[in-house]
Amino acid sequence: MNQRRLALGDQLRLLRESAGISGKRLAEQLGWQPSKVSRIETAKQGVSDSDLLAMGGALGLPADQVEQLRDDLRAIRVEEARWNQQLRVGHSPVQNAVAVAEERAKVIQVFSLTLVPGLAQTANYAWHVFHSLSEMHESPPDTDDAVRARIERQHILYGEGKRIELLMTEDPFLYPIAPAPVILGQIDRLLTLQGLPSVRMGIIPTGSTLPAAVAHSFVIRDDVVTIELLNTEVTTREASDLTLYRGYLDKLWKQAAEGEQARVVLRRLASDLAAST
Repeated sequence: MNQRRLALGDQLRLLRESAGISGKRLAEQLGWQPSKVSRIETAKQGVSDSDLLAMGGALGLPADQVEQLRDDLRAIRVEEARWNQQLRVGHSPVQNAVAVAEERAKVIQVFSLTLVPGLAQTANYAWHVFHSLSEMHESPPDTDDAVRARIERQHILYGEGKRIELLMTEDPFLYPIAPAPVILGQIDRLLTLQGLPSVRMGIIPTGSTLPAAVAHSFVIRDDVVTIELLNTEVTTREASDLTLYRGYLDKLWKQAAEGEQARVVLRRLASDLAAST
């Protein structure tokens, strides 16, 4: 169990006791299940930012103290999001967690800088991705299980009721992570996905004028932004962050080739790759 979460829970308990309010009474005030306060204070249940705001208001805490608690929670989340923490048991559990988030989301928007988006990867391409990441992070090599979990995620491409937008640059093909036959198979897969009614796919051609320097890949699932970095991932629900990333993504799409133009780009990449091998 995360010791920092235990410390935060203990701090919340001390603040509640100092206010002279029982856990049961606090739960009643907030409209929570009776056990929720106890579970938060013992770190058996995660506390959310909105939980902290509600508890702070009910306990009459000053604004600066509530903000400090929120800062502590953000620091805990950053620590827990580090890849060396998430990948302690391999990549497949992470893929399963992503699958849950994707099932819940109505709109999934992906911008991928150096890799083909996971929802569009072939099994062979995904194998090379996970194999390289496992070596880099020195995580348990569960490559085959991770590939199966990633491919299982892709069933959402064929369902109804979702909007899935996949945007990438040409870099995954110019600086490939896998041998040429794998990349050619991946390009063929992308050409096939072009016709799916729930999928919008775009490729930003090399040489395009970008709205700003592209620094990292990111995913927006409904109102949650996940930013993927080399050592960690950052998740935010802040309205200002969501506005920033949505606005930036809209500008990136204006530079993208879609539909027949995207197919032209993919065929050119395949032709260039075949000619060089």
